[in-house]
Amino acid sequence: MTDKSAIEKEAARIAERGESAPRLARDPVNLPMINNWLEAIGDQHPGYTEVAPPAMVQVWTMGGLHGQRTSDDPLGAMMAILDEAGFTSVVATNSDQTYHRYLRVGEHVSVTSTLEDVTGPKKTALGEGWFVTTRSTWYVGDEPVAEMRFRVLKCRPAEKPAPQPEAPRAQAIRPAINRDTEYFWEGCKQGELRIQRCGGCGLLRHPPGPMCPECGATKPKYLVSDGRGVVYSYVVHHHPQVPGKQTPFVVALVELDEGVRMLFELDGEPSIGLPVEVVFTKIDDELTMPSWRPRADR
Repeated sequence: MTDKSAIEKEAARIAERGESAPRLARDPVNLPMINNWLEAIGDQHPGYTEVAPPAMVQVWTMGGLHGQRTSDDPLGAMMAILDEAGFTSVVATNSDQTYHRYLRVGEHVSVTSTLEDVTGPKKTALGEGWFVTTRSTWYVGDEPVAEMRFRVLKCRPAEKPAPQPEAPRAQAIRPAINRDTEYFWEGCKQGELRIQRCGGCGLLRHPPGPMCPECGATKPKYLVSDGRGVVYSYVVHHHPQVPGKQTPFVVALVELDEGVRMLFELDGEPSIGLPVEVVFTKIDDELTMPSWRPRADR
């Protein structure tokens, strides 16, 4: 069943059956359940010792963990019809309740339901769907004590768009090269790990800068490192995704034998104190990237 007229015909048939048979609550109104409900809601009103909070009315007739809808339950019947028609997703509900009096501890309530309205199909931001409205009435004996109009929107799940081919990923995140760092990246192209050395006091430093922090000299030189050291610290990067990289990957801060620390990607299982050496990977004619790998002689 998929067409509008068939759904409307079934809805009319269910509505014509009228009110379902009374369904008796599993337990009478009782103080332990009232206390549990008040605690869950955060209601600290001291007056609910002989009567139940009005908004609790639906609690008494809930079916419990293993409850089953009765065969004459109009909401269950209408849900099954819409499921069969492909409207399988519940995307919105709302309810309006009316209370005629307080329920007293010890009273045993029952509930009946009728199908009030079925409208659709409606175009919504969530897709095409049907609005189903039922009315439930709670009784103590023959006395109606509360009513609820309940509305649910049943939608047909939207079709997933066809997957788009993934755009080619960049090979590497290209560094910003400037006057202070160009010597370093030129060294990588030549297979050298270069450390900035002050032209005045000889201080080694990394990352490089335009002025020595010790003596203020502004004409740095460089030292070619042996490219060997130990892992001082590391992180395993999971999120966010990095263009051109497959997560997870390891970034290690390595203390070189010359005493400075450098931060590159590590190929291998990380651990603090792990002996490593530098390796160079040519990305293209303009860029060669350094990284760490565990030393074979460790």
